[in-house]
Amino acid sequence: MIRLTNIGMSYPVEQSRVSVLKEVSLDIQAGESVAVIGPSGSGKTTLLLLLAGLDHPDTGSIEIQGTRLDELTNDELADLRRDRMGIVFQSFHLIPSLTALGNVTLPLEIAGDPESNAKAADILRRVGLDHRETHYPMQLSGGEQQRVAIARALVHSPPLILADEPTGNLDKETGRAVSDLLFELHDNLGSTLVMVTHDESLAQRCDRQLRLDGGALVEGCVDAHSA
Repeated sequence: MIRLTNIGMSYPVEQSRVSVLKEVSLDIQAGESVAVIGPSGSGKTTLLLLLAGLDHPDTGSIEIQGTRLDELTNDELADLRRDRMGIVFQSFHLIPSLTALGNVTLPLEIAGDPESNAKAADILRRVGLDHRETHYPMQLSGGEQQRVAIARALVHSPPLILADEPTGNLDKETGRAVSDLLFELHDNLGSTLVMVTHDESLAQRCDRQLRLDGGALVEGCVDAHSA
């Protein structure tokens, strides 16, 4: 599903550059769930942005289902995200002028899906928000907004789910419910899940745990210091 080969990434800081990722190589199989953990500033979100084609590495290559991202135009990258990815942002990124149903329907409408309303209504029912279809984001709790965001990301049954701290803005009880939902939908869809998180218990629910520290990627290092 995913192949990273010798990925290097740095950002300009004043008169120099700070390296975030150093020769990162990784293979993720279809259907796997993988957690990426590490301290703040270690490059976790940068890695997720690279996988989504929203940023570009300085060196190395990224393949999604055999497609090299560096060989795609911006329009082709947008099509790839629309057709093959579901992205769950930490801060929800819901459109305030659209209802819950409107937010979930939007990506399907952009893709020209004639069944957009029916599919959006169905997944809102699956996340327990069928009674909130006509409510706007400001009328929803944080947990409800995150469930709408998950519904929007998964409404087109993408083969790849990318989640950036999906429970980071939620209280413990709501966060548990949202994570249960995310794993349930991941299992039902048979999709590949890559999740960035500070939550050790959430990371341990994934098939594999990877730790980013000092720009390097190490497998199987989940401990109290990484939470």
